[in-house]
Amino acid sequence: VTENRPDLEDLHLYATPREQRFRRFASLEFEGQLYMTPYDFIQAVTSDEPKRKQEFCNFKTARQDELNQILMETPPVWKGSSKLFRNLNERGVISYTEYLFLLCILTKPHAGFRIAFNMFDTDGNEMVDKKEFLVLQEIFRKKNEKREKRGDEEKRAMLRLQLYGYHTSTNSVLKTEGEDLVPRSYWDTLRRSTSQALFSDLAERADDISSSLSDTTLLVHFFGKKGKAELNFEDFYRFMDNLQTEVLEIEFLSYSNGMNTISEEDFAHILLRYTNVENTSSYLENMRGSIPEEKGITFEEFRSFFQFLNNLEDFTIAMQMYNFASRSIGQDEFKRAVYVATGVKLSPHLVNTVFKIFDVDRDDQLSYKEFIGIMKDRLNRGFRGYKPIQRYTTFKSCVRKELYSR
Repeated sequence: VTENRPDLEDLHLYATPREQRFRRFASLEFEGQLYMTPYDFIQAVTSDEPKRKQEFCNFKTARQDELNQILMETPPVWKGSSKLFRNLNERGVISYTEYLFLLCILTKPHAGFRIAFNMFDTDGNEMVDKKEFLVLQEIFRKKNEKREKRGDEEKRAMLRLQLYGYHTSTNSVLKTEGEDLVPRSYWDTLRRSTSQALFSDLAERADDISSSLSDTTLLVHFFGKKGKAELNFEDFYRFMDNLQTEVLEIEFLSYSNGMNTISEEDFAHILLRYTNVENTSSYLENMRGSIPEEKGITFEEFRSFFQFLNNLEDFTIAMQMYNFASRSIGQDEFKRAVYVATGVKLSPHLVNTVFKIFDVDRDDQLSYKEFIGIMKDRLNRGFRGYKPIQRYTTFKSCVRKELYSR
């Protein structure tokens, strides 16, 4: 059953950008709450618009028996893989707070996985249970309340019900004077606030939340069908690593068309995709003139670069040292700084390709402004407005894609 309710369409006006994106891609509704399927989530982080929804605010209403069957088919965490979301496809439900959690994972370095696990493990027993994980609901909800747009209180209450599945009070948890005077990311909020959970009523409130909310695919995947299992760090790490790998594989395969490599130009398209660069054509033309012969970017090179980007904060410190000294950075220095700051080794060809894309003045040097500012935008995938890039292909790419489309 598909319901289209025009009275809910104007809720978009009261939603934050993250809420708007979730509502645009979510396709399921159960007892008034919206959910994404695993397919919806993948679309939300790899596409500008949902591919299947023709009208805004069209949600399929799920029945309890349908939801129960979906959750019964959810594999346990030890059966996870880098194809989990693709295998589940439509057979799963992801809540709004879980959507925010998954987005956090996509842009965090592997070294941050232990920090994330410890943030959930509030009792320090090296295991995370369902109750501890549900603290996430309150932390992200509280942050959202601080960002809510002013307006009709009834509409905002409807929006909260749609996103969280229950009515919330703006005076509930994590009360700290002067908190969030400076906008912070959801990751920073989680990192700062989970320690506060030990001294608040969050843990007690998690029991009430657990009894009032429906189970989701992530909850069953992590904690079993009865919710009694506990999550250890190894399984948590593997889940986060698999998710990052899966999204990268999907982006890579969307350009490779069955080949082992993507073209340097396609790599540039992917890098510039979620940035605020206005004139992307100048970057593409600059690269075409600098790399006359296509060699291709392998998936391992592709993955290593995005692992490096997830460590961008550490690398930025090294770049700032050059910037303060009014020096640009050459390819050898760039490669060395990446390895020292992040532990990631980039191939010479990949580094050369990055330079040809971002070295707009063609001095074979990369300045802080030419690279860091643009890549910080790229890390906000799905959080900022998506700007489609006109896609050009080289003659060799056209021939390759034509052959593999037959």
